[in-house]
Amino acid sequence: MEKGLFSFTTPITPPTTEEDELSWLRLIRSRRVGATTFWRLLQEHGSAQDALKALPGIASAAGIEDYAPCPEGVALAELRAGRKFGARLIAAGQPNYPAALREIFDAPPLLWTLGDLTLLSRPMVALVGARGASSLGLRMARKLAGDLAAAGCTIVSGLARGIDAAAHTASLPATVAVQAGGVDVIYPAENAALAEEIGRKALRLSEQPIGLDPMARHFPLRNRIISGLARAVVVVEAAPKSGSLITAKNALDQGRDVMAVPGHPFDGRAGGCNALIREGATLVRGAEDVIATLGAAPAPGLRPQRPASPAAATAGTQSEAAPLHRQILDRLGPSPLAEDQLIRDLARPAAEVTEGLVTLELEGLIARQAGGLLARVT
Repeated sequence: MEKGLFSFTTPITPPTTEEDELSWLRLIRSRRVGATTFWRLLQEHGSAQDALKALPGIASAAGIEDYAPCPEGVALAELRAGRKFGARLIAAGQPNYPAALREIFDAPPLLWTLGDLTLLSRPMVALVGARGASSLGLRMARKLAGDLAAAGCTIVSGLARGIDAAAHTASLPATVAVQAGGVDVIYPAENAALAEEIGRKALRLSEQPIGLDPMARHFPLRNRIISGLARAVVVVEAAPKSGSLITAKNALDQGRDVMAVPGHPFDGRAGGCNALIREGATLVRGAEDVIATLGAAPAPGLRPQRPASPAAATAGTQSEAAPLHRQILDRLGPSPLAEDQLIRDLARPAAEVTEGLVTLELEGLIARQAGGLLARVT
């Protein structure tokens, strides 16, 4: 593993003045300067101001002509926009910057934050998983997140639909949402209400510029922050080669514990979790397994605000425009599920769901089992 940012031979001093903060922001926003390059430039030149002066010469030596660092006006505009939105900018090395994240070699130099920064000083556990999660997966995520938050942990996730949204909802107000775009840009839009609640009661954060719409390349960068913040990463449901497995790999590279909830071998959404367990990840049956792996139970802290019913938490994780049949199939897997539980999870009228089940059964896509249980045909 590469050394942490404070393992350099020359200590790096965080910004202490507005001028220093502006220089840090200009440097990280300069073209072709990512987190790793930022720290290398600071190590080589001693300060962000000197690194900015050296950048054009470095670029020219690399064959890049007419290179200019991020203009001061652009950085000032971002600072004004962030503060107008109500966000706070924190820098690596400052007291509020999370200690665990500071240790990774490509730690984000700056984070825009919105909400309760004290959550960053508590033991953190990341919960990640499938966007198109099954009903069982969503219930497991809610149970894990709620129990861990009640035990004093902060739950970290990525504000995506499915497992992320379930984990955030169940652990409020002890949750941190790491965003792929600007901290003021909500993605996906269906989680807007949840994101607003997290900003008021818990914490949202991002390393990206204010106003940035997330693109595909931003999500792996977000994932390294999710794992970097946490002492352990728990994968609840994940297909092979999914983004959740990227987060798990980041966690291994960063020296974090990796845990996974097992699933039915015939359910593709469990393939990634089962593979992680086969490769040595800790098998998770409940919050007790996570706490045991961490070594000691965290001190009791914030109590989660649990949703009124499983259906209420689940309703926000699925697109309202999705066809009923697709919602039913998404919730079912090879593991049998009670029909009344499915109806509650879907938060739809029972007659409407029953009609959809009949159609899917006639099409051979689902099968009924004894005791009113349903399973998806694979």
